[in-house]
Amino acid sequence: MSRSSSLTRFTSCAIAALALAACGNSDADKAPDTVEELPVVEIDFARSQDVPQQKEYTANVEAYNVNNISPSAPNRIKTIAVEVGDPVRRGQTLVTLDPANTDQLKINLDQIEREYNRALRLLEIGGGTQQSVDQLKAQFDAARTQYANAMENTILTSPVSGVVTARNYDPGDMTASMPVLTVGQLSPVVKVIINATESDLTKITRGKQVSITFDAIPDETFAGTVARVYPSVDPATRTFEAEIQIKNPGERLRPGMFARVEIDHGAINRVVVPDRAVVKQTGSGNRYVYVLHGDRVSYNRVELGRRIADTYEILSGVSDGDTVIVAGQSRLADGIPVEILSRN
Repeated sequence: MSRSSSLTRFTSCAIAALALAACGNSDADKAPDTVEELPVVEIDFARSQDVPQQKEYTANVEAYNVNNISPSAPNRIKTIAVEVGDPVRRGQTLVTLDPANTDQLKINLDQIEREYNRALRLLEIGGGTQQSVDQLKAQFDAARTQYANAMENTILTSPVSGVVTARNYDPGDMTASMPVLTVGQLSPVVKVIINATESDLTKITRGKQVSITFDAIPDETFAGTVARVYPSVDPATRTFEAEIQIKNPGERLRPGMFARVEIDHGAINRVVVPDRAVVKQTGSGNRYVYVLHGDRVSYNRVELGRRIADTYEILSGVSDGDTVIVAGQSRLADGIPVEILSRN
């Protein structure tokens, strides 16, 4: 065999061997021996317990009674004796109006009174008639009533003891549709009106005791009593109104103060879960809890109640004894298997 033929045969065998080696390496790369890693989670349990059913409502303080001080007919204001914020007592003169009309009525009243007295004397000596006396008596009574009404609308007094909360005119102005002054009665009680949810209609009853706090008076809790429950429910908001009265010695509580009303509805047995188990869905207000079934999880939408320390009251979506995920939720999806790291 020639040297050239031997060299050719060696080269061909080398190329074939390299090709086989290349094919073997390619197959090994395509079939690696790998195992998918499961999400690792921590678990805890849903438990049932008695949960206090306390609800908080917000409202503004209102005067127990609000009186608008104004005359029955337009008139010019002569004097205003008080300013906004001034305390007033019942019967105190607040506003004096132009007395011109009252003065004329007084002149007329005095004239009728003289005629009536003259008719009485004539009747006594037999120089008059009972009919004349009766007619003048009716005129006198009508004029006296008219004058009394005019006086009430010339000198305006406060019907209650309270505080001036509004003033709409100055001396010299002519009264119109708005009251001259507004007086709020602040003792012995003030009130707040809350809007409660329809589901509490049978729970909030007249006479029920409540607790109230005020931002303006921190670290102090006031007692209140439900004085009135309005019987109708607003169909737009599904709420109803309840009036709560609060004793106000020293008139420390003033109209407009912000109040927080807490009403205790007792306790009810509810399911609770650790707060770490509750997950908020991105882009919505929905809350979820991952529940473990065997080695897989389900994504349960829940309705939350009150937060109690480091737990949440669950109104729906999780049952007593369910195993819930409290850590590792970021890698989870509905129905996937998981590996349990620890059990709290």
